[in-house]
Amino acid sequence: METAHKVIQNHSKLQEQHKYQEEHLQEEKQEEFAQLTSVACGDNRLVKSVSEGHTSSSLDSASENSSMQRSQSLPQTSIPPLASGMADYSSSVTPALTEREASRLDKFKQLLAGPNTDLDELRKLSWSGIPKRVRPIAWKLLSGYLPANVDRRESTLQRKRKEYFAFVEQYYDSRNDENHQDTYRQIHIDIPRMSPEVLRLQPKVTEIFERVLFIWAIRHPASGYVQGINDLVTPFFVVFICEYIEEEEVENFDVSSLPEEVLQNIEADSYWCMSKLLDGIQDNYTFAQPGIQKKVKMLEELVSRIDEQVHRHLDQHEVKYLQFAFRWMNNLLMREVPLRCTIRLWDTYQSEPEGFSHFHLYVCAAFLVRWRKEILEEKDFQELLIFLQNLPTVHWGNEDISVLLAEAYRLKFAFADAPNHYKK
Repeated sequence: METAHKVIQNHSKLQEQHKYQEEHLQEEKQEEFAQLTSVACGDNRLVKSVSEGHTSSSLDSASENSSMQRSQSLPQTSIPPLASGMADYSSSVTPALTEREASRLDKFKQLLAGPNTDLDELRKLSWSGIPKRVRPIAWKLLSGYLPANVDRRESTLQRKRKEYFAFVEQYYDSRNDENHQDTYRQIHIDIPRMSPEVLRLQPKVTEIFERVLFIWAIRHPASGYVQGINDLVTPFFVVFICEYIEEEEVENFDVSSLPEEVLQNIEADSYWCMSKLLDGIQDNYTFAQPGIQKKVKMLEELVSRIDEQVHRHLDQHEVKYLQFAFRWMNNLLMREVPLRCTIRLWDTYQSEPEGFSHFHLYVCAAFLVRWRKEILEEKDFQELLIFLQNLPTVHWGNEDISVLLAEAYRLKFAFADAPNHYKK
């Protein structure tokens, strides 16, 4: 660990000396950047370990009867950054718990307090959303990173964190080698494109993201680093950093003020949980990205079954699903909805069997059909494509995601016993 720490220190020095000619990237999407990581934090307290300090929290639960509202703001970029929309969240950092929210939180606390967490029960409870203060431990359990047995968790954390930094010690110095410099440079370029301004302006966070992504790429040569993977670190980082922050919004928090050991814990935990996620969808990122190609085709066939009018309208105007849905699969809708919605979405994905692969397909189908009125009103190829690549979700919240998930579940249930449902 000491050697790994020296590697990290050396990298910090190199960051100050080595500048890529990417200044134009520093001007992109400034406003979105400042908002990314406030979503999961606001009301968390400083805790000493992953197994402590998960007390009361506000639960952003929603009624399935809530109707989704179309935003008045339409992003104008063809490749938007991670949608943010945090202002409405931070205006009420610590709302009082409703009776229902308090009851749900108590259920989580009771479930997590036992000597062996019932993972099936945790999945059932988490499907409808996880309270913010228990989300870090819940995600680590749901992802398979931590064992259900409480007594084994601390030793597991110590072992996995040590293992990660052994990888850093073994591989990270090779980032400037001829064989790896292109990978590292692409990661360095992509991080400002996907991160909010607070992360871009904090070298410590940029370093963490660069290490996590580079180590994953080196250890997974079948795919290596592919654009899109960079986004998948963010939700884990945001959720896990909130485990250590007391009444702070992350955009106003100096991440470097956290103890080095805490930062290393967050980094290692983010790496392993991201790796667990990618294990289930790695064919999305191998050569030619066959997993994504297949899923987009499946989406097209599914939509043709559930809403033939929308499907026919897109076909008549020569809009190809790959032109808008490739990103939906590549980034798991992270570029289409605010981060707060992504985190809520991932509560359910981690509670569903094959949530990030199979269930995500139904979510995408429900997401597309959600905009049927607006789609059918567009009579021009260019306007259709602009709309589909810039869907007005900036004001979306957990209520919208709950309705979306309910519809996706309905679609999955309806087609569960129909093996040919993807085919016309």
